[in-house]
Amino acid sequence: MKKTLIASAVLGLLVSGSVLANQETDDLRKIIAEQQKVLKKLERRLDQTEQRLEMTADQIESTTTHGAALTNSGATKLGGYGEMHYNNIEDKKSISFHRFVLFASHEFTDKLRFFSEFEVEHAVIEEGANGAVELEQAYIEYDYSDKIKTTFGLFLVPVGIINETHEPTAFYGVERNPVEKNIIPTTWWEGGAAVNYRPLGGVSFDFAITSGLNTPIDGNSAYKVRSGRQNVSKANADSLAFTSRVKYTAINGLELAATVQYQQDMTQGAIGVDKADATLFEAHGIYQIENFKLIALYARWDISGDEAKSLGRDEQTGWYVEPSYKFNEKFGVFARYAKYDNNVGNSDDTSKDQTNIGINYYLHENVVLKADWEEQGQPNKNGFNLGIGYQF
Repeated sequence: MKKTLIASAVLGLLVSGSVLANQETDDLRKIIAEQQKVLKKLERRLDQTEQRLEMTADQIESTTTHGAALTNSGATKLGGYGEMHYNNIEDKKSISFHRFVLFASHEFTDKLRFFSEFEVEHAVIEEGANGAVELEQAYIEYDYSDKIKTTFGLFLVPVGIINETHEPTAFYGVERNPVEKNIIPTTWWEGGAAVNYRPLGGVSFDFAITSGLNTPIDGNSAYKVRSGRQNVSKANADSLAFTSRVKYTAINGLELAATVQYQQDMTQGAIGVDKADATLFEAHGIYQIENFKLIALYARWDISGDEAKSLGRDEQTGWYVEPSYKFNEKFGVFARYAKYDNNVGNSDDTSKDQTNIGINYYLHENVVLKADWEEQGQPNKNGFNLGIGYQF
């Protein structure tokens, strides 16, 4: 009897245990099913996040070396900038669509790229008009290593502040400053080869061998630096130019740079005159702390030869200083004092002073309205300038 009771008890325990086990299994299945639903939701969210990240990455990648945005279509990209000016100086008033520029680039591989810049100046290109069509950049860029980048073709000379970066949203003032225009002379491009070397973060070196200047030897433009630009249009290459630059940007908000260029003869072997051995030295500093920025630049040419000396153009110098303050994303103000002289060697006082005070108002980070008051320190040379600029 006892054995029968024990057996019945054991059998009851087994049955109840089996029932409990089945209940636990059902509960586990329900928990697993709920977890699977949660995992599927997480997978969908991850997919959406990845798509958004990819779209953001594409937008970030769509920039040129100039800073202008590019429309990305595979490996080929398009961008550009433009600016229109109204100049109201006492002895002259004019309005002109000064520049219309298109950028185009193509990435062949992660290391090999092509860049170009095509420009139309002053809207109309015909006889008697002020317009011009210019190819300012067309070069191949190859990354030899993480620290060494090479350039071959037609490119901007590595000198000054705005020669390489001159989109209208990148600087203050309707017109570009007169020192970099008349002394450096911006915008200045040549054909040749260049190497950029970055041995460590914040330090870079540039070396370039290019076509050089070819200044006239008589007339009002004789031996003036800006008049010697050949624009790589069947440029006389009897005398090449050698350019080197060092740039320091390791400290946040600070840029220091110096450029030296040497050319054996800036008249390209003109007959009947002395060889015009020419050396350019340029140095600048940019310091920004929060919304305040201070820019200072100095440039100097030393040119040999009796002809250049007799005109007082054996030495040509210029400098400017520009403080600015940006109150917010929309509004910034600046003041600039510039002094330059293309005839320093002349006994007469031929130096030119120019003061500009003005504002930049940004309708968008890539669209700007500009206004400034200008005093050139000469009779009938004072007035104001208005401008609009964009980049995309």
